[in-house]
Amino acid sequence: MGKALVIVESPAKAKTINKYLGNDYVVKSSVGHIRDLPTSGSASKKSADSSEDKTKAKKKVKKDATTALVNRMGVDPYHGWKAQYEILPGKEKVVAELKSLAENADHIYLATDLDREGEAIAWHLREVIGGDDQRFSRVVFNEITKNAIQQAFSEPGELNIDRVNAQQARRFMDRVVGYMVSPLLWKKIARGLSAGRVQSVAVRLVVERERDIKAFVPEEYWELRADLLAQGETALQMEVTHAHGKPFKPVNREQTHAAVALLEKARYTVQDREDKPTSSKPGAPFITSTLQQAASTRLGFGVKKTMMMAQRLYEAGHITYMRTDSTNLSQDALNMVRGYIGDSFGEKYLPKAPNQYSSKENSQEAHEAIRPSDVNVVAEQLKDMEADAQKLYQLIWRQFGRLPDDAGEVRFHHADGESRRLPAARQRPHPAFRRLDQSDAGAAQG
Repeated sequence: MGKALVIVESPAKAKTINKYLGNDYVVKSSVGHIRDLPTSGSASKKSADSSEDKTKAKKKVKKDATTALVNRMGVDPYHGWKAQYEILPGKEKVVAELKSLAENADHIYLATDLDREGEAIAWHLREVIGGDDQRFSRVVFNEITKNAIQQAFSEPGELNIDRVNAQQARRFMDRVVGYMVSPLLWKKIARGLSAGRVQSVAVRLVVERERDIKAFVPEEYWELRADLLAQGETALQMEVTHAHGKPFKPVNREQTHAAVALLEKARYTVQDREDKPTSSKPGAPFITSTLQQAASTRLGFGVKKTMMMAQRLYEAGHITYMRTDSTNLSQDALNMVRGYIGDSFGEKYLPKAPNQYSSKENSQEAHEAIRPSDVNVVAEQLKDMEADAQKLYQLIWRQFGRLPDDAGEVRFHHADGESRRLPAARQRPHPAFRRLDQSDAGAAQG
């Protein structure tokens, strides 16, 4: 009896998965994509119609130019979007090895990533290896843990052709826009310019925003706050919001200085106090875009570095899949973090029900948000990861375990002891915002 062949796209991922599968499996990596549209700019002319098309094209210069363009793009938008795929340079040995292993395998599991690119890699692998489709199964998992791997292999499925088609459509549009619109820019504007499926739209958005900025007419306004000392040396910072019983917001330096002069001469007494309970919902767990934003703001990481570190964390089994647009969390994940918070900080810090977050329209709710695979593992324990990866893990870990704020706002209404004309003010006390903001289980700070 032969062994089953498992193909993933990354050597690091193969190494991690290999630990969880028994000796009946051989885990190998495709090292990313194995084939694509022509990379050299000219496809090999082996399609069934290419010779006939070329003969006819000689009769008309326009047809000849169209045929040449189609050959360069590697996809024919005029005849059913027929694609001419080629094995990528340098991948010949990888493909040969996978074909050889597949010949002797009892079954082949395509375990590439669960997004469009991963589905497309799996499809290309099946197409290149060939043979009976019944020999192939598709397995997907959101995290590389023993339980997740074993569950995925116990419930193998089939390729999602709709997702494959979506990836191909994106790839075809890359070529159409790049190869057909760029020459138009050379002709109409200047040589050397390029157009792109994403790039051109992004440039348009930047231009529109710049026009909005230039058209914006700024309005001057000032904010007033007073640092006060109450009896017992209690420090309070008050925001000036009203004057003479009406909302007050100075709009120039003169109004502001006049108010400051009046405030500095006054003595204050508490006219009344209003305790207003409020609550604050913690931010949603990270999706790809919010992780990139937070890593840029808090860690100074660029998008490329963030995704590279996240990829390594995922492949090592430390976090869930990092390309997601869903804030959804599995029930197992919710149970895990609620158990951790209850054990570490006390049941009183747990909300009665898990927080619910809305995802954007068309998000893939079957996916999860980015979270630690095991909340009990803190950054300092990731000895197999470099320092920057540990920092990113800590960021993800903190966001996953944040707690709600059940704080309150206290309103103090002040009056001048003589004229009783000074503004009212309010102060929000230091919030009782408790969250997992330290990397050890013994600390929670607001």
